[in-house]
Amino acid sequence: MDYAVQIKDLRKVYRVGEEKVVALDNVSLAINPGEICCILGTSGSGKSTLLNLLAGLEKPTRGEIYLLGKPIHKMDERQLAHFRQRYLGFIFQAYHLLPALTALENVTLPLAFRGVDSRTRQREARRILTAVGLSRHLRHRPTQMSGGQQQRVGIARAFVGKPPLIFADEPTGNLDSATTREIMDLITSLAVQHRQTLLIVTHDHDVASYASKIIHILDGRIQSIESN
Repeated sequence: MDYAVQIKDLRKVYRVGEEKVVALDNVSLAINPGEICCILGTSGSGKSTLLNLLAGLEKPTRGEIYLLGKPIHKMDERQLAHFRQRYLGFIFQAYHLLPALTALENVTLPLAFRGVDSRTRQREARRILTAVGLSRHLRHRPTQMSGGQQQRVGIARAFVGKPPLIFADEPTGNLDSATTREIMDLITSLAVQHRQTLLIVTHDHDVASYASKIIHILDGRIQSIESN
């Protein structure tokens, strides 16, 4: 069976004026299907760069990236967009909900991009919003919801359609400690229920404790890998 995520000798160098800044240096990593994994590091450690590369938002300077066995480092922008629509879900720190749309409309968007028919989009969005505890907020817009509720919409949007791979970028960074626990319980339980691979990027050790594998990154290098 292919790994859900496999990285080989990954290197990313940025040019800043006349200088070269090494953001990632010789990173190799493998994550199994269905695994809950966390990349843990402080600001500037390279974790956000690594996530951007995995999502196909940036190209590596050197190295190989395979998601679900597919070589995304070789894909062009059209292929990457299609791959993300079909196989990836994203949870963001800042929610990134469209303010003019209701919770239901925000969650149907990924399915619309896949070409799913309207009736199925509505049914699946209602189902996942109910699963995350928002059955009474389907018609609410982001400004009518709390931060925790907005993040639940973001979670529903990421999980709708059951993509095999979910990326969570500082998913609780804007939330208090009690809401953080609720959100992390929700994210991990959904991933386990649907056998999805979950990759969390964070600086928070409490959030990292939810993962079965914690990858410690510092100065663009993997320092250690810890199993929970």
